[in-house]
Amino acid sequence: MKTRWMRVAVVLFLAAITIPFLSVGQAQASPWGQLPTGSIPTVTSSPVNTYIIVNADQDQINVRSYPSAASAQTKVGVLLAGQQVPAVGRYGEWIQIVYPGVAGGLAWVHEPNVTLFGGELPQVEPPPTPTPLYTMTIDPTLAAQFVFTIGPTRLPTYTQPAPLVITTYEASQRGLTDAIPVGIFIVALGLLGLFLGFISLIRGR
Repeated sequence: MKTRWMRVAVVLFLAAITIPFLSVGQAQASPWGQLPTGSIPTVTSSPVNTYIIVNADQDQINVRSYPSAASAQTKVGVLLAGQQVPAVGRYGEWIQIVYPGVAGGLAWVHEPNVTLFGGELPQVEPPPTPTPLYTMTIDPTLAAQFVFTIGPTRLPTYTQPAPLVITTYEASQRGLTDAIPVGIFIVALGLLGLFLGFISLIRGR
């Protein structure tokens, strides 16, 4: 019994030693397999011949989907001062630029806000006029709540006051005695009496 187990142990030991060497030999004998190849996308950039740079005196400018500033609905983004963007065409005072993220990848900027580099741009036709996203309507029921009708008002009545009675005095024709107060005559006569008495007193001496 012991002999049998010893034989099994020897066989397993020899197998454990031999198998790794056989695997290494097969690996060295077999050629390396070629790695699978595939198309690796590469990003190529075409040289920008014509471009615009936002003027330094502008903090930011509006980018529009249509060459017009009449409607706020045409605004699709902004460009910052000094930002450079490829330009592809012009329409009047508007320059068409490459602007990813909008329909068609093209948008418009106002030429006075940017400086063009690289040559002249071809004239391009603008897209169709954008339709407003919503139409301003007024609900008559809601508007009626803020309409106030001022009815006719009566003017205050005016009552004629009673006539004002002013007392008038008529000037009367009076003599000299009426014009001079009586008291003055009395004082004058008294002074005259004193003067005559003083004369008489002087003569008696």
